[in-house]
Amino acid sequence: MDVLMRTLYPPGRCRRCADMLDIVTQIRVSEAAAFLGVSTDTVRRLLSANELEAAGGSPVTVDGASLGRYARDHAVAPADRLGVARSARNRFVGIVTEVVSDAVMSQVELQCGPHRVVSLMSTESVRDLGLEPGVVATAVVKATTVIVETAEGDR
Repeated sequence: MDVLMRTLYPPGRCRRCADMLDIVTQIRVSEAAAFLGVSTDTVRRLLSANELEAAGGSPVTVDGASLGRYARDHAVAPADRLGVARSARNRFVGIVTEVVSDAVMSQVELQCGPHRVVSLMSTESVRDLGLEPGVVATAVVKATTVIVETAEGDR
């Protein structure tokens, strides 16, 4: 992304865009630690071991692209025990934490790692799947629209 943006918006042609790109890709060590679910000391060790790239500056910041690659490559997700092939790529294994049902519809909440996933389905499906708190289940998301947001200050 960094190379693409610099190609589209070289510093001489659009200084503001190149400056914004630099701001967006610098992540504080404490924020990087929160994203990875580790301590700030661990992030500093990863920087020292060149497993994460520093973005430079003072105080030291982590390069956002490097952090993204590291997070993707080292993501720990519970194994999907079903072993079924699907076209949907967004699969989140988790634990059912709550089921709220009426006669027709149910709301099922799963905790999938650090993510809370909520599904609305028929109460009949809840019964057929045996969904109740403590059951391991996989949320499969196949959507035509995915909305991505950033903070206003990052633009």
